[in-house]
Amino acid sequence: MKIIIHGGFFSESGTNQETKIAKQEALSAIVSQSYAYLNTHTALETVVYAVSLLEDNPLFNAGLGSQIQSDGQLRLSASLMDGKSLKFSGVINIQNIKNPIQVSEKLLAYDDRVLSGEGALNFATEQGFGFFNPIIPQRQQEYEQKLAQSSRLGTVGCVALDVDGNLAAATSTGGKGFEIPCRVSDSATVAGNFANDHAGISCTGVGEDIVSAALAAKIVTRVTDGFTLKHACDKSFEELKTVDGFAGVIGITASGEVYHTDSHAYMVWAAFDGSLQVFN
Repeated sequence: MKIIIHGGFFSESGTNQETKIAKQEALSAIVSQSYAYLNTHTALETVVYAVSLLEDNPLFNAGLGSQIQSDGQLRLSASLMDGKSLKFSGVINIQNIKNPIQVSEKLLAYDDRVLSGEGALNFATEQGFGFFNPIIPQRQQEYEQKLAQSSRLGTVGCVALDVDGNLAAATSTGGKGFEIPCRVSDSATVAGNFANDHAGISCTGVGEDIVSAALAAKIVTRVTDGFTLKHACDKSFEELKTVDGFAGVIGITASGEVYHTDSHAYMVWAAFDGSLQVFN
C-alpha cells in the first residue's frame, strides 16, 4: 500500500517560512491520516478521502481557499479516475459546493460522468449536497486588491495504491485566480488526472500547459508501454521544456514505484508507505 498527495506549488499561499511550515505540517497530517484510511479502504475511496481533506484546508487552492475568478465568482473543478474500471468522472466550474471531489465520486455511477456549471450544481443538489460558500476572507481580500495572476498556480491531488494492487487518482482545483469566467483547467480532464492498472498521475501547475502536453495521460501511457515512472515523467518534462511549461506531478505504479517531479520549485507533496516522506 502506498499513497502520495500534493498541495500545488509553495508560492500558492505566499512564500514566507511560516506558510511553508504550515503546509508541511498539513500535508504530513493528511497523508498519514489517509494512509491509515487506506488500510481498510480501496484506492478509489482513499483518493476521494484525501482530496476532501485537502479541499477542507484553506492553505490549499481547492475547496476552501480557492481563487476567485475575474467576475468575483468562485468556481471549482475536480476529477476522479479509477485505474481498475478505467472510469473517469468530474465536475467543471461548479459553484456553492464544499467538496467537488465528492460530487465527482457520485458521477462514477452514471453514464454522463463529466458535468459543468449549472448542470453540475443541479446534479449535486439532487444528490443531497447542500449550499456552501467556499470564499474565505483572505481570498476575498486578494481579489479586491487584484493580486497578480502569476502567483496563483496550483491544485491538490492524490494517487493511491491499495492492498489489492488497484490504483486511483483524484485532483481538485480552485483555478488560477482572476481568470476569464468559466475558464476550464486541466484538473477535470485526463491531461491533469489519469489512472489505469499500470499507473496513476495527478498534476498541478498551469492548466493550459498541462492540457497542451496531455501530461497525465501521456505519462501513464508511457508506463503502460514499459517505461519506469521516473523515465516516463522525466521524458515528458523534457518535452514540456520546449514550451516552457509549468507543471508538477505525483504518481504511483502498480509495482509500487512512487515518483514526483516539477518544472519549477517547489511543488508541495507528501507520501506514506509505512514511513512518512514530505517535501522540505
